[in-house]
Amino acid sequence: MSQPVLLKQLRAEWITSEGFKPYGQLINPSQDGKTYDETDAQLNLQNGIPRFYIMRLHKRGRKFHRITRHNRCTQCLGSLEGKDWLIAVAPPSAAKEPKIENMSAFRIPGNCFIKLEVGTWHAGPYFEHDVVDFYNLELSDTNIVDHFTHDFLKNKNLEFEII
Repeated sequence: MSQPVLLKQLRAEWITSEGFKPYGQLINPSQDGKTYDETDAQLNLQNGIPRFYIMRLHKRGRKFHRITRHNRCTQCLGSLEGKDWLIAVAPPSAAKEPKIENMSAFRIPGNCFIKLEVGTWHAGPYFEHDVVDFYNLELSDTNIVDHFTHDFLKNKNLEFEII
């Protein structure tokens, strides 16, 4: 007889630069002509060919049981059309899985984007809309050679819900 799946809720906080710092950067709009500084995305894309594309996602909801990290590059994500979205994250680590107690969830408004630091565990984007298009900046082979995923359902009979 199988055990019931455990559900852990993660409360999403509105993203701030300071709150997101352990996982990467929040990038907000800036005036045209501003010189490059620490408020711009600090990218690490030197390990391959950068890929910048629009990723269309359908009805993602708020539940997940897999979390992923990329060890060769930073990744930038932002929604189009001003739609808010959610992401769960855990700090970068070399461990085979993130520590559950270190996981956080953020609500991201549609007028900014995030840069995930190399090795940051992430699950998402998630949203309640039917469809959301996201711009995604990573390496051309990130999803082939740099996609490390941990499955909490398989390993701990655990699922998460962002509330």
